[in-house]
Amino acid sequence: MQSGLPAGPQPLILVAEDDADIADILAAYCARSGLRTVHAADGRRALDLHLSLKPDLVLLDVQMPLADGWQVLSELRHRGSTPVIMLTALDQDIDKLMGLRIGADDYVVKPFNPAEVVARVQAVLRRARTASETETSRVLRVPPFEIDLDQHEAVVQSGNARHVLSLTLTEYRILAQLARYPKRVFSRAELLSTCLPEGDALERTVDSHVSKLRKKLEECGVSGVPTGVRGVGYRLLEL
Repeated sequence: MQSGLPAGPQPLILVAEDDADIADILAAYCARSGLRTVHAADGRRALDLHLSLKPDLVLLDVQMPLADGWQVLSELRHRGSTPVIMLTALDQDIDKLMGLRIGADDYVVKPFNPAEVVARVQAVLRRARTASETETSRVLRVPPFEIDLDQHEAVVQSGNARHVLSLTLTEYRILAQLARYPKRVFSRAELLSTCLPEGDALERTVDSHVSKLRKKLEECGVSGVPTGVRGVGYRLLEL
């Protein structure tokens, strides 16, 4: 079975799941698609393995002993941006919002089809790899945007016209941050800490900057960007 990923070393997936049967099934399906796996049966073990092995992605169960999925996800986000897909038996909007707010890249509700889980893993890995390669090039290309990280210049393509955006430093930082992971939802707190680190601004200040950014994009023919996610924050593109 083809993995659908670019050629290279097999990605390593950390399966953080206390149900051994579910973990074995996920490992088997991942192996069929050319993915390596390592298993953690509790939250603390998951954090230890993440630190030592630096997996490419984490499949993270919400209800685990020693440290639950929310605690693990919060710590992973303090460490960096390793992609995380939450596995939850709680099909409730509050749990989905919790995962998005803390920084999950996707979530799957149990009982799930293992093949679908692997498909989601591959999709998130592709997005992460593209973002990493783009970051290395120092130019973010997310149509209709082209953002030069060295020149601090943002260009938007609208029809046959290219517009160089006249942005404040904060507006530029917000646009660049969202463009690094265009389908990920960033909470207001995340945008506040990464894009307005110098002051003691309130989270609602982010809304003001995003509103001004939207108006400038609308003047260039791009509407509805960034996209707001109620109760969570913003992302650049719709899923």
